[in-house]
Amino acid sequence: MESADSRKLLLLAPTLLLCLCCFVATSGAQSYIGVNYGEVADNLPSPDATARLVKSTTISKVRMYGVDAGVIRAFAGTGVSLVVGVANGEIPAIAADPAAAAGWLAGNVLPFIPASTISVVAVGNEVLESGDAALAAALLPAMQNLRAAAVAAGDGAAAIRFSTVNTMAVLAQSDPPSTGAFHPEVTAQLQQILAFLSRTSAPFMINPYPYFAYQSDPRPDTLAFCLFQPNAGRVDAGSRIRYTNMFDAQVDAVKSALGRSGYSNVEIVVAETGWPTKGDPTEAGATVDNARAYVSNLVAHLRSGAGTPLMPGKPVDTYLFALYDEDLKPGPASERSFGLYHTDLSMAYDAGLTTTATSGGGGGTGASVQQPTKGGSGWCVASAGATDAQLQTDMDYACSQVGVDCGAIQPGGACFQPNTVRAHAAYAMNQLYQAAGGHPWNCDFRQSATLTSSNPSKYSTDAHPFHSSQLRHCSFTRITRAAHSTLHIIARLRSCTDRHERVWSP
Repeated sequence: MESADSRKLLLLAPTLLLCLCCFVATSGAQSYIGVNYGEVADNLPSPDATARLVKSTTISKVRMYGVDAGVIRAFAGTGVSLVVGVANGEIPAIAADPAAAAGWLAGNVLPFIPASTISVVAVGNEVLESGDAALAAALLPAMQNLRAAAVAAGDGAAAIRFSTVNTMAVLAQSDPPSTGAFHPEVTAQLQQILAFLSRTSAPFMINPYPYFAYQSDPRPDTLAFCLFQPNAGRVDAGSRIRYTNMFDAQVDAVKSALGRSGYSNVEIVVAETGWPTKGDPTEAGATVDNARAYVSNLVAHLRSGAGTPLMPGKPVDTYLFALYDEDLKPGPASERSFGLYHTDLSMAYDAGLTTTATSGGGGGTGASVQQPTKGGSGWCVASAGATDAQLQTDMDYACSQVGVDCGAIQPGGACFQPNTVRAHAAYAMNQLYQAAGGHPWNCDFRQSATLTSSNPSKYSTDAHPFHSSQLRHCSFTRITRAAHSTLHIIARLRSCTDRHERVWSP
């Protein structure tokens, strides 16, 4: 952990500095970021190489779809917690016989703990949506038998939680989020499963994919909404909450459904979410740029500590899909192209997950990892060709994001003058760029912003519009990630601007 002196918070108002200077940020593993480790491939790195790769990132959790002894042992002593899976085909036997459950646990969990940390056993994958009524009926008994066997085994096994993973198809209604409700065909079984999860403090595991939402509505405003990029937002007519990204909307739809079922206390864990780097010609949006935008912006959103509108102040534990591309998966090209890393250990794109500098070696076949950004490089300002309409939309978006405090550009604020859209937008966009980590893609704003290496507060031009009389108040600061994790508290206390509300449908 770095000292407070090395991570001073550079804020715009001296009074905020007094309130916030005690906050520091760490660059180590973050408990809410996990990754899925799929193994439908014939060219995967060794388990030891995979463990080293994960340890070079802020990822602290790994989910497997089954049980791989070599992988589990590779993570022993690393502090990375594991989710292991019970295959769908194993569920009927485990459900029918408590001895079979005890045998499964003895063969697949007990030999590895406590050296390896196994936090959750996912019993089956997408069982309720499989269309197999007999398998769905066996799901809860299997979970109960495994839980009983773990309690009987004692020690580390008793703390393991048992759940199952679902797709968004378990919801009959999710748009807008306040109407979220489970599908009638699975409601009866799900009520019993939720009771079990509540009683055992186990999570409800769900797979929200904004990528698939975009596939069903491939319009530019939907893409921006799915990628956490500037957009007008969508107002939930029921709750009157303005959502600015699809991830929060999908997770809150699940939260609403849990509330309707009487189990709002059950924790939500995002078991899978991701974006493919490539796809078939018919798969709109499957590109490296979109994958980087989605995952890096999601990671920044989780780090902000904002949570979702219905679950504020706490990041949702989220497992990114996936660690590697899987070349043997069937289906469209996108199914084989969700990897954060290629199987030669090189990054498919930089999602802002790395924590340490290592040498790739071997002609670039090693993982190239970098120190985390401590604020942006340069300043993000409005581009010369951007229109006031574009800048107004981008400013509204930036001001609505956690970590951005637009109070200074409100009437009476220290930076309200000059009262122009361009001046206010430059202020807001730079705040968001710095707070999000200062990566170049954080200053895209649909090409209405640009990076500059010159501090725009030192002079006044059309592109950098602050007057010299305002410089002592409105100088552009490089906000560290420590400030980012704190500023959301302030941002919640203020309204950025009076924004025109729109209906939920784009």
